[in-house]
Amino acid sequence: MKVAVLLSGGVDSSVALYLLKEKGFDVTAFYLKIWLQDEFSFLGDCPWEEDLNFASSVCKKASVPLEVIPLQTEYWDKVVSYTISEIKSGRTPNPDMFCNRLIKFGEFYDKIDASFEKVASGHYARVEEKEGKFILKTSPDLVKDQTYFLAYLTQPQLSRALFPIGNFTKRQIREKAKNYDLPNMSRKDSQGICFLGRISFTEFIKHHLGELLGDIVDVDSGKIVGQHKGYYYYTIGQRSGLGLSGGPWYVVKKDIENNIIFISRQDVTKRFRNTFKVGKFNWITGQPNSLNGLRVKIRHGAKSYKCNLEIEGDIGTVKMEEKDQGIAPGQFAVFYREDVCLGGSVILE
Repeated sequence: MKVAVLLSGGVDSSVALYLLKEKGFDVTAFYLKIWLQDEFSFLGDCPWEEDLNFASSVCKKASVPLEVIPLQTEYWDKVVSYTISEIKSGRTPNPDMFCNRLIKFGEFYDKIDASFEKVASGHYARVEEKEGKFILKTSPDLVKDQTYFLAYLTQPQLSRALFPIGNFTKRQIREKAKNYDLPNMSRKDSQGICFLGRISFTEFIKHHLGELLGDIVDVDSGKIVGQHKGYYYYTIGQRSGLGLSGGPWYVVKKDIENNIIFISRQDVTKRFRNTFKVGKFNWITGQPNSLNGLRVKIRHGAKSYKCNLEIEGDIGTVKMEEKDQGIAPGQFAVFYREDVCLGGSVILE
C-alpha cells in the first residue's frame, strides 16, 4: 500500500513514518509549506526552515523520499482569513480545526497522486471501520489525545486517514524516537496556533488589527480600572496579561461595539456556567439516536464534562453537570461517548 505521510519535522510524525516503514508500507513523506513568508517577513527569519531541515534529516536517515508541497495561498484563504475575521468579531477561533479539515486532509488530498491509498499523520487518535463507517476514537494518552482537533473530518477524509501513533502514549513515542535514534528525538513539542510558529498571537493580532484603546471596567463596581489596547486581545475567562494589581482578575465579558473589557475578582465562581448554545454541527457518523449521557470538551486536553444535548432545528443546547468559566463564542464543543468522538459544534453563546 502506498502511504503519504504528513511530516512536520516534529517527533510524532517522524515516529509515525518509521512505524509505517517497519510494517512494509510504500512510504513517501510530504512537508506542507503553509508558512506565510511574505505575510510575516516583518518579523524576521521564517521558522519553517528549521522544521524542513529536521524533516529532511529524518527522511535521509530512513531512506524515504520527501516532497515539499506549497499551500500558502490555500492556507491564507481557508484558515488565516477565518482566524482574523473571528478575532475581529470578538470570538475565539480555533485555526487548527480548519487546518485539519481543509488543508491536511482537504487540499493536500487533491495535490497528491491518486495512487496513495492512505494519508498518515502524527496525530494522537485512532480510526476504526465498523459496518461500513469510519469511527474516530481517542488515544490512550488522554492528555495528548487530538480527536478534539479532528472532530470536523468527514467520512471520505477518515476513510483515507491513518494515525500510526494513535495506540501509544507520548512517553512511548519519545522512547521509540530514541530507539530509532531520530535526529529530532529531543526536540520539544510545538505549541500554539499551527501557522504562527514562533510568532506570538499578540504580534499576529497587532500586525493585522493594530491597537484600539479602550476601558477595562470592574463589572461589580462599574468603575474604570485601566486601559486595554483592543478587545480582540482578550478571551472570556482569561486571567493573565491584564497588567492590573490587586488581582487575580478575570475577563468575564466583552462589549465589542464599545470596545470595553469587563473584569471581576470577587465571587468569580458565579461567572461559571454549565449551559450554552451550539450550532454548525459535524456528526462524523451521523447524529446519534440519543443525545443524553454524552461527554463534551470545550478545549483541547484531558478535561471533559458529562452533558446532555438538546437540538431544535439547527441550534443545540448543551447542559453540563459541572460549570466552566472559559466558555466563549467561537470555540468548539466536541462530543464523545466513551472513547468515540461523535463530532463537533461551534459555541454560539
